[in-house]
Amino acid sequence: MFPEITVTDLGEKLKSEEEFILLDVRELSELEQAKLTDSRLQVTPMSRLGQEGVKALSEAVQSQQIPVYILCHHGSRSMQVTGWLLQQGYKNVFNVRGGIDEYARRVDASVGFY
Repeated sequence: MFPEITVTDLGEKLKSEEEFILLDVRELSELEQAKLTDSRLQVTPMSRLGQEGVKALSEAVQSQQIPVYILCHHGSRSMQVTGWLLQQGYKNVFNVRGGIDEYARRVDASVGFY
C-alpha cells in the first residue's frame, strides 16, 4: 500500500496556496490530450526517470522539502513511481489515485480525456 490522495483532494489542493509539487509522469504526447495548468506542475516522463533515475527530477523534488503528488493517466505509472521514490528514501510522496482521467471525470472535465 502506497501513500496516496484522491483526485478530489488534489482539486482542493490546487485551489489552495499550499506549497507542493504535482509531478506528471506521463509521456509528452499524452499532455496534448489532457493536462492541468498550475505553477506547481512539473513534467518528468516515466521513461526519462527510467533512463536517468532521480537525476531527471527537478532540484525541488530532489530536495524532499515539500510534498510531491504524482500523477499519470489512470494511476498505475504514478503508483510505480511513488513506490520507486519510496525505495530511494523519499518520504513525502503520494500517488494521485485514478490519475488525470479520474480527475477529469470527477473534478474538472475541461482538462480533457483520452
